[in-house]
Amino acid sequence: MAGRAAPAPGALLCALLWAAAAAAAGDGPGDNPAPGAFGRVYRGAVNISAERVYAFAYRSEPGQVDAVRVYVNSSSENLRYPVLFVVRQQKGVLSWQVPLIFRGLYQRTYSYQEVSRTLCPSEPTPETRPSDQIIFVDVTSMAPFNIAYELLVTRLENFQLETNKAFNFTASPSQPQYFLYKFPQDVDSVIISVVSDAAYPCSVVSVQDIVCPVYDLDHNVEFNGVYQSMTKQAAITVQRKDFPGEQFFVVFVIKPEDYACGGSVPSSIHGNVNRTWNLQRTKNLQVTIVPSIKKSVYVQAMFFSFISFLSFYLGSVVVAFVHYISTDMKLTVPPGSVSVAGSGMMTSSHLISASTPEGSSYGAIDESSSSGGRQLSSPEHRPPAGSDTDSSVEEESDFDTMPEIESDKNIIRTKVFLYLSDLSRKDRRIVSKKYKIYFWNIITIAVFYALPVIQLVITYQTVVNVTGNQDICYYNFLCAHPLGVLSAFNNILSNVGHMMLGFLFLLIVLRRDILHRRAMDMKDIYTLDYGIPKHFGLFYAMGIALMMEGVLSACYHVCPNYSNFQFDTSFMYMIAGLCMLKLYQTRHPDINASAYSAYASFAVVISLAVLGVVFGKNDMWFWVIFSMIHVLASLALSTQIYYMGRFKIGECYLGMFRRAVMVLYTDCIQQCSRPMYMDRMVLLIVGNLVNWSFAIFGLVYRPRDFASYILGIFICNLLLYLAFYIIMKLRSSEKLLPIPMFCIMATAVVWAAALYFFFQTLSSWEETPAESREKNRPCILLGFFDDHDVWHFLSAAALFFSFLVLLTLDDDLDTVRRDKIPVF
Repeated sequence: MAGRAAPAPGALLCALLWAAAAAAAGDGPGDNPAPGAFGRVYRGAVNISAERVYAFAYRSEPGQVDAVRVYVNSSSENLRYPVLFVVRQQKGVLSWQVPLIFRGLYQRTYSYQEVSRTLCPSEPTPETRPSDQIIFVDVTSMAPFNIAYELLVTRLENFQLETNKAFNFTASPSQPQYFLYKFPQDVDSVIISVVSDAAYPCSVVSVQDIVCPVYDLDHNVEFNGVYQSMTKQAAITVQRKDFPGEQFFVVFVIKPEDYACGGSVPSSIHGNVNRTWNLQRTKNLQVTIVPSIKKSVYVQAMFFSFISFLSFYLGSVVVAFVHYISTDMKLTVPPGSVSVAGSGMMTSSHLISASTPEGSSYGAIDESSSSGGRQLSSPEHRPPAGSDTDSSVEEESDFDTMPEIESDKNIIRTKVFLYLSDLSRKDRRIVSKKYKIYFWNIITIAVFYALPVIQLVITYQTVVNVTGNQDICYYNFLCAHPLGVLSAFNNILSNVGHMMLGFLFLLIVLRRDILHRRAMDMKDIYTLDYGIPKHFGLFYAMGIALMMEGVLSACYHVCPNYSNFQFDTSFMYMIAGLCMLKLYQTRHPDINASAYSAYASFAVVISLAVLGVVFGKNDMWFWVIFSMIHVLASLALSTQIYYMGRFKIGECYLGMFRRAVMVLYTDCIQQCSRPMYMDRMVLLIVGNLVNWSFAIFGLVYRPRDFASYILGIFICNLLLYLAFYIIMKLRSSEKLLPIPMFCIMATAVVWAAALYFFFQTLSSWEETPAESREKNRPCILLGFFDDHDVWHFLSAAALFFSFLVLLTLDDDLDTVRRDKIPVF
């Protein structure tokens, strides 16, 4: 026991004066206060007609905070007649009973016969002379018989915590502890770090203002201040501005049960077994208070964040300038040359030789029918600039001719060897408008999605600030730097990269769009029939999605928890889906999904993600249904891709699957023939195996983080398709230019680094708040950012490079005729 001291002579005299005054007032003999000595054990008995009063006096030095702790014990187990202890101080009264009863789940009770409490300390007086303080301890009981008790009162010597100095102590449910901390003159913010070797018993750490009484029991510790539940680790950041007196109490309470920290939940038992006596739940704790970062670190962190991503703008300007010097300044086209947007010039003799088919392979289209049947011999045959006519619609004729049969999409799309000219027959203006719907729709979705999200997380943050319950949000409390009303500003600031790089990508796409429009305005007929068709609507949508990922990730990190995790993943699904759609659109511009069906599919995925978060933990029926949907959707999509959209899913689901089974039986079993589209078949077989593996894994293991599970499905499918695309591109004797090669290498390196930091789990809303805090770690970058913040920085750069890969991957084809570009 700490803080034992002999009574001062002046204190004893003061106590005797109080006793004499009480006796002269005519009180009963049991009411006469007996002078008490600190550090001495008093034993006695009380009943309904006999009570005891003790007076403890001490002298307080100027500017000193004195704390007194009272230890009491009673051997009685009679809950009907407990012993009542009332402590009277100059400005407050504290009382409790022995046995002290705590209540848990299912009305289970826990009784303790030994109790110790720290009295609310006296405030330091402005006087320059010492002052005398008196404490009265009343011991009473309504029992008709004697009940024995023990009383010990001590003065605490180590009541005030010091900066950067660890302090060890023990606590139990009936013996809570709290200590005082004063801010040093040059410190505006501190981090209270508490550790323990044992996870259980579950405990609560609370920070309370200097107000009496101090709430230090399980049933009232949440009434005041800021608090956290704790197993092995807890951390609370405290700012000087929140405490006008520049000091506060740090309170430690041990809970009677462990269910709040993830421990076992007691079963519901009725009868006498439902009561537990003197359960041993002592916990050793160590508390250390260290200064937090200064304001200058906030400025450095913000400066670092913006400068890091502004360097991407600088690099883009340099690349654009080099491109301008080498290409854009050639505004005049020399005789015998034609302009091709984005790739310089080539001679007309090269065009003629490149357009001549090398062989008579089935599926090759000659000059008169390429690019949707437009005649290349004369500009007069081109549609007017403002025409919205679909170029795949042929002129009416009374006779069926071979060119008309060749132009029918049902025949063209079932060729063994398809070329880009076969799937880019529609008028470019109509197709461009179709893909721009992606851009306008995602803006609408972003606005309607983001506004309620922002409102909700502001409400979450307000609740945290008002109630003080830090178990609501799953921060990395060892690296959570507050700013204003925000509890973890660093987790929000680190998302600035998504917004800045998303906007930069929009600028890059806009520049390409302008250059393409400039080339189209030059009225060169060959420009329309070379390279990949330039449709930028999906790229604009990807840029908006990247910006919104930053906004919604920042919203999620305002108060990360189980209820709002989908805010952080919704636009991740959309980014992965848009990238796959863009990759498919590159060589299938006429048959790609419409914006309405694509966003409807994303809505279904997000709905499944929400249902998975709610029901995916333990409900087997949900996983069975989801796995069936997953497998059937994979088969349906595979059929559509294999037959180039010639199956009408909306017309007959059963007919589609029946035809797929018949094709599989005819080609692979009955005739054992080679599949008609071997490359597509290989991709779809591998893709289905991957998706079926995901479905089986989910069905067997039922991962608790369902949102990340779905995101993993999207990312694996995207990587599989991208790898297939690049392999087929190289296999078709196409080449990778320096810029896309650099972007591919940068994407791989940055993604590898980003994923390393992503898997450094710093918190987990799949567990209880106390268990999640066991994963908390200190900051690793500038003393301000943690591992997850570095993940934000790197993932933003990785997504940006990934988008550039899709934007520049086929730049080498800008001088190649479309009837020479294979479709895969």
